[in-house]
Amino acid sequence: MSFMKFAATTLAAACIALQAQAADITIRLAHLNPEDPFGSHSGAMAAVFKSIVESNSGGRIEVQLFPNGQLGKDNEVIDQVRNGLVESVISSSGGIAQHYPLVGVFDIPFAFPNIGVASKVITKDSSFGKKFTADLEAKTGLKVLGLLDSGGFFEFTNSKKPIKTVEDMAGLRIRTMTVPTQEALVNSLGANATPMPWAELYTALQTGVVDGEMNPVPIIAFAKFDEVQKYLSLTNHLITPYVWTMNEDFYKGLSPEDQYLISWAADVATDAGRSMSRVIEASDKGLPALAAKMEVNAVDPAELEKFAAASQPAVRALIEEKFGAEGTEMLDAMMTSINEEKADF
Repeated sequence: MSFMKFAATTLAAACIALQAQAADITIRLAHLNPEDPFGSHSGAMAAVFKSIVESNSGGRIEVQLFPNGQLGKDNEVIDQVRNGLVESVISSSGGIAQHYPLVGVFDIPFAFPNIGVASKVITKDSSFGKKFTADLEAKTGLKVLGLLDSGGFFEFTNSKKPIKTVEDMAGLRIRTMTVPTQEALVNSLGANATPMPWAELYTALQTGVVDGEMNPVPIIAFAKFDEVQKYLSLTNHLITPYVWTMNEDFYKGLSPEDQYLISWAADVATDAGRSMSRVIEASDKGLPALAAKMEVNAVDPAELEKFAAASQPAVRALIEEKFGAEGTEMLDAMMTSINEEKADF
C-alpha cells in the first residue's frame, strides 16, 4: 500500500473513531427483515434513517441497527422498547396486536381497492392515521414515528394445490400472525388458521407443520418461501400496517432540535420504505422471481367476491364482539377514510 493510501485509510479510521467517541446519544433500531435496503421496506427505512440522523447530527447521535429479529420476536422487542431497553422498533401488525389489539381493524378483507388508496390511508398523517396513532400512543405509551403498509397486498401460498375458489381453501393449514381477526378470516374461508411467530414460519412450512401462509409478494420473495411452497395464488385479500415506534420517555428527553431531526428522518425513511416495496413488486426481485419457481395463478374477480362474502362478515363480527363500540368506531373511521380516498381515484 502506498503512503498516500495508508494515510487516507488511517485518516478515515480516525474520523470514524472520533465520530463514535463524539456520539452522546445512541438509538438502537430493531426490525424483523433483512438489512439490505434493496431487499425489504424496513431494511430501506432503517438505512435511510441511520444515514439522515447521523449525518445531520454531526455524529452526536449514533443509530445502531438490529435487523432479522436479532433482538427477539416482534412482540418481545416492543416490550423492550416500552421498558426502555431498546429505543425503537419497526413492527408488523402481528407484533403490535399483542400490545394494541385494535390494529385488528385492518384485517377486514378486501377493504382496500388498490395500493394507491392504501398508501393514502395507512400513514400517520391521514385523517384515520392521526386517530389510529393517537389512540395507540395513549394506550401503549409508545411514540409512533411511522405508519405504512406491510409491503403490499397479502396473497396465499401453499404446498398442496392452486387456490382458485373458496372451496380450494378447505382443510389447508394456513399460518397467520397471532391476531384473532386474521384467524377468523382464514377460518371463515374453510381453512384451518395456525397462528405462530414469524421466526418459526420458514421451518414450519419446510417441515409441513403448516401447508401455507399469507404475505405480500416482497415478503414472500425475501423470506425465500418459494423454496418451501409450490403455489402462489393472487387474491389481494388483505393489507396490514407496519408500525414504527420509539420509547416515549427517550423521545421526550431529546432536545426540540433532536426531536425534529428524528421525526423528519423517520418521515423520509418511511416514504423510502413505502417506495421500496413498490420497486420490489415491479422488479425481477418480486413476482417474476417467484413465478420462475412457483406456480402462480390469479383468482377470478367473480371468485374474489365469494371470498369477500365469506370472510368480511366473520371478521367484522369478531371486531364488534371483541372490541365493542370502540372497535366498531375505529373500523368505521377506517372505512370512511378508505371511501373518501376512493372518490379521488
